[in-house]
Amino acid sequence: MSLHEDAVLVLKGYAPEDPSEELESTHGDQAELRQAYLDHLARHDDGMWKACGAGHLTASALVIDPERGRVLLTLHRKLRMWLQMGGHCEEQDATLEAAALREATEESGIAGLTLLSGGPVRLDRHPIPSPCNWHLDVQYAALAPAGAAERISEESLELRWFGYEDVPGAADTSVVRLLEATRARL
Repeated sequence: MSLHEDAVLVLKGYAPEDPSEELESTHGDQAELRQAYLDHLARHDDGMWKACGAGHLTASALVIDPERGRVLLTLHRKLRMWLQMGGHCEEQDATLEAAALREATEESGIAGLTLLSGGPVRLDRHPIPSPCNWHLDVQYAALAPAGAAERISEESLELRWFGYEDVPGAADTSVVRLLEATRARL
């Protein structure tokens, strides 16, 4: 099975917790986003890859330590924003889950991360500079093992653990919504 085929299956199986939840006007709600992602993949055989000028799917994971009530965020080198770990799918990624876990592990430096069961937590579409135009992000949550020690990567300016209550003051609303949806599934 190709990564493209896996993404279609994942999205067909994605059932948002609250399909009526409204996001910012350019984002649409979760059910609309799910359909937009499926439509994108139906129209673009290269819709998983950065080279797709109409946009492409990406995979991310919020690294969470529920025992200590905190999440690990990265100060993204290019965007200069506190975000969850994530990025572009690569040829070696067999599944969206594998891409999200690879990105979370690479960017956090934490070995032994495990994805929260139940598939993606949220979807988030956001514009990016040309030539890519759109990231259609499939967002997971990754549980940090006990005693996890983070290690900064070249993609980050900084890594920092934030208490749940501190995330709204540091990160944008998409990260806050991802944290809320993750906590609802714990």
